[in-house]
Amino acid sequence: MEQILNDPEIKIICETMGGLKPAYDFTKRALLMGKSVCTSNKELVAAHGPELIAIAHENKCNYLFEASVGGGIPIIRPLNYSLTAEKIDAITGILNGTTNYILTKMEREGADFESVLKEAQEKGYAEKNPEADVEGYDACRKIAILSSLMCGRHVRYEDIYTEGITKITAADFAYAGAMGKTIKLLAQSKEEDGKLYAMVAPFMIDGEHPLSMVNDVFNAVCVHGNMLGDSMYYGRGAGKLPTASAVVSDVVDCARHLGKVIMCFWEEGNVALTGIEQAKRRFFVRVAQENERKALEIFGKASVVEAGVPGEFAFVTEVMPEKEFNEKANETGIISRIRME
Repeated sequence: MEQILNDPEIKIICETMGGLKPAYDFTKRALLMGKSVCTSNKELVAAHGPELIAIAHENKCNYLFEASVGGGIPIIRPLNYSLTAEKIDAITGILNGTTNYILTKMEREGADFESVLKEAQEKGYAEKNPEADVEGYDACRKIAILSSLMCGRHVRYEDIYTEGITKITAADFAYAGAMGKTIKLLAQSKEEDGKLYAMVAPFMIDGEHPLSMVNDVFNAVCVHGNMLGDSMYYGRGAGKLPTASAVVSDVVDCARHLGKVIMCFWEEGNVALTGIEQAKRRFFVRVAQENERKALEIFGKASVVEAGVPGEFAFVTEVMPEKEFNEKANETGIISRIRME
C-alpha cells in the first residue's frame, strides 16, 4: 500500500478490500494526497461516505462508489446526475442477491429456508457465514447510502430498522400465492410530511408490482420523483464481473475528470430518522386455529386468507400504524406477521 501511495504517477486507485480496516485509513490517506479512489466497499461508504467525499473535493480529486450499492446496476450516477432536477421522495429496492435467490427458490419449490440456504452456500451465492445477507445488514448499508444521496445528508445505517428473512417459511409463500402475491426483502426510504423513515424487511407485494418479477440473484431499485414519477433500475446486483464493470466505469469517469471535482451531494451532518412506529400499512397475520375468534375480536375487520395450512387461521388486517399492530399482536399471540406493500 505504501508503494501505491508514494508513487506520484498513480492518480486513481481501486479499493475493493471490503470492511473498515485497513480500507478507511488507506482511502483517507490516498484522498489527502490528491489521488482519486473508486470503491465497491459499501461498509466503508455507508460509515464514512460524506467525510471521504469532502476530503476528496478539498484535494481536487474524487471518491466514487457506483459498485457499492447495485453491483453492475447504475444507480449512483442517475441519482447524482440524471435525476438532479427531481425532488426524490421514495426509493424502494431489492438490494441483496443472496436473499432474493433464497426467496425465489422457496417460492418455486415450496422449500424451507434452511435447505435453500444450504444450496445457496454450495453454489457460492451465500457466504459460509450468511448473517450479513439473511439478516438484512447488507441491504441496510445499501439503502443508507441511497437515502443519504436522496436527501443530501448522512443517514446512519445503525438508525435504520432492519429485519431479515430467517423467519419466512414455505407456509408464508403458500398464503402469498393464494392472494396472488409474493414475498421480497425490500429496502425502503420514504419522505412523508417532511419526515424521513427507512427500513429493511420482508414484504408481501402484489404480483403486478414491478419488483415482483425480480427473481434469483437479480436486483432492482425503484425511484420516485416529483416530476418524473417512477423509474426503475434492474440488473445483476452482485458477482465479480458486474461489480468490476461498475468499478471500471468509475475509473474511466475519474480519468476523464483528472484535477476536477465530480458532483456528489452528500454532506456531513446526520439525518434524524422517524421511527417506523407510526408508519401505516396492512399486515398479513397467522395465528393458531384456536385463536381465530380472539384474533378477530382484537383486530376487528379483516380479510381471511385460505391456503390449506392445517391448524392455522390467517388474515390481512386493515391499514393501521405499526405501534397499534404490535400492541394487538401481543394480545393475540400470533405465529407470524409480514408487512404488506
